[in-house]
Amino acid sequence: MDKSMYMMMIVKGKTYNRITKKVVEEHVANIRKLDDEGKLEICGVFKGYPGVAGMYILKVENREEAKEICDSEPLVVGGYATYKLIDFFVANRENNYLF
Repeated sequence: MDKSMYMMMIVKGKTYNRITKKVVEEHVANIRKLDDEGKLEICGVFKGYPGVAGMYILKVENREEAKEICDSEPLVVGGYATYKLIDFFVANRENNYLF
């Protein structure tokens, strides 16, 4: 069975502009860990979208696993951000672009 995909939208909290170097290092280490485990499809930063820091596209077994990953994100744990977890469906040639 194929793994499911979920988008984690990282939403800036009121203290987002006070992120420490230590938290950024933990955040990057978390990204590397997810990538090494094959759970990170892609991630990136948004610019020009007030209130939204960035996103992860997670490729995991189920929504519960995706939620556990989101809840353990250092930006979330530290109170610098919250998140929105969204089911993500890939549209491609093989599935006729979900038509």
